[in-house]
Amino acid sequence: MRQIREVLRLSFEKRMSGRQIAQALGVGRTTVQEYLQKAGEARLTWPLPPELNDEQLQKLLFSPSLPKSENAAVAKRPLPDFLHIHEQLKKKGVTLQLLWEEYRQANPEGYQYTQFWEHYHRWAKALDPVMRFSHKAGEKMFVDYAGMAMGVVERSTGEIKEAQIFVAVLGASNYTYVEATWSQELPNWIASHVRAFEFFGGVPELLIPDNLKSGVVTAHRYEPYLNPTYQEMAGHYGTAILPARPLKPRDKAKVEVGVQGVERRILAALRNRAFFSLPELNEALGERLKDYNQKAFQKLPGSRLQEFETLERPALRPLPQRPYEFAEWKKVRVNIDYHVEVKKHYYSVPYQLVGQQLDARLTATTVEILHHGKRAASHARSFVAHGYTTLLEHMPQGHREYAQWTPARLAQWAGESGEATKAVVEKIMSRYSHPQQGFRPCLGIMRLGKEYGQERLEAACRRALRLAQPRYRHIQSILKSGLDQKPMTQEQPVFPALVHEFVRGAQYYLSPEASAQGDKN
Repeated sequence: MRQIREVLRLSFEKRMSGRQIAQALGVGRTTVQEYLQKAGEARLTWPLPPELNDEQLQKLLFSPSLPKSENAAVAKRPLPDFLHIHEQLKKKGVTLQLLWEEYRQANPEGYQYTQFWEHYHRWAKALDPVMRFSHKAGEKMFVDYAGMAMGVVERSTGEIKEAQIFVAVLGASNYTYVEATWSQELPNWIASHVRAFEFFGGVPELLIPDNLKSGVVTAHRYEPYLNPTYQEMAGHYGTAILPARPLKPRDKAKVEVGVQGVERRILAALRNRAFFSLPELNEALGERLKDYNQKAFQKLPGSRLQEFETLERPALRPLPQRPYEFAEWKKVRVNIDYHVEVKKHYYSVPYQLVGQQLDARLTATTVEILHHGKRAASHARSFVAHGYTTLLEHMPQGHREYAQWTPARLAQWAGESGEATKAVVEKIMSRYSHPQQGFRPCLGIMRLGKEYGQERLEAACRRALRLAQPRYRHIQSILKSGLDQKPMTQEQPVFPALVHEFVRGAQYYLSPEASAQGDKN
């Protein structure tokens, strides 16, 4: 009897399936099903009455069948309105226990909760898989890419380029959004979410992505590591991200069935059409999507659109005043010149942050540098490679630890390798409006001395001074190729004189014959 009690507890209290209970207790699934069936016939509820001992439970569950008259009485009990129950379960706060209580108030002779629960779930199993699981209105949006890609023809070359198909499905209504993008990379992934929110006219409480690298950097059952841009986008819209657990197909069943419907009803229907641009393809997808959302359900009344308008739209969060602006994030470290490198450009930060690791947030127009989540610096974004953007207020003023890093000290330090190295350092720093901006390449040159030796560095700098503007990469190239170990001037090879009857030689043009011939011409 102890095992029967555990089967009932796991089923009614933990809502575990028959398969899960069988695995947990090490018994057969048919045994579990038999126990649950017997409990339903006996109209047992959980928890069991405290006065019900094992002997009484044994008699209650495994006693002979009820007389036909009693079975007939049970059969006359009114069945619940399962469709009404299914729709009500999608609303926030509504539970099966609450619906059973309302059913009993209207039908005092109706089923006990156990049979009520079994009858409903038996009815629900007959639904399509995408309709079977009840999701609260406005709670979840499932997102993924279709396995099918759509070809777009380049008019000038005839080349076919594949477009990726983004799919978003709302949990309660199954209302669907579809669009084509050139890739599944982060900028397109984020932009597709933004357009999906605009299409739905609101934002759900949760986003359920599959473990796509654009959204989930590291998949983990308990603590997945999310892309910081994806997290920031979710925060902007007031929603949260709950990735599907690895190897848990039920977590993403909604979007997988939704993707399957999109592939069969929309993409397959467009398979024979030729598209010559991404907007043209998206226009065709939009037309098919409209019909798809308006198509009537097979086993339920209504359509995706009707369910969305009556049930889901009112439950969505409102859109923010402005859409999310795409931003990239990266880790940066502050060099001794109080600049950080972002996309091959250097931006200043307060000199007190020298040596620390910060976060850089990049948009199309700005670069923000954050220290422990607080903005330390903000700059207009520059796309000049190896250029500098420096604010005067970021420069040190009398800071003792930083005062030692001056142009004079760097030149003196470089002079320890030789006069040529010192001259190169001075030339580099003279090119900048703020000499501190030249610290980085000068320090790079000094590190080359540690790697190749001071003598080779001096020889390389001596050769680099022959250039008008010596740079770090020039010296590095000289050292890598070994040019510093070769003489700076080499004798030109001597070729034998070319003697031929048709070769006049230089003296010919000084002779009177040549002058006379020139006058004739």
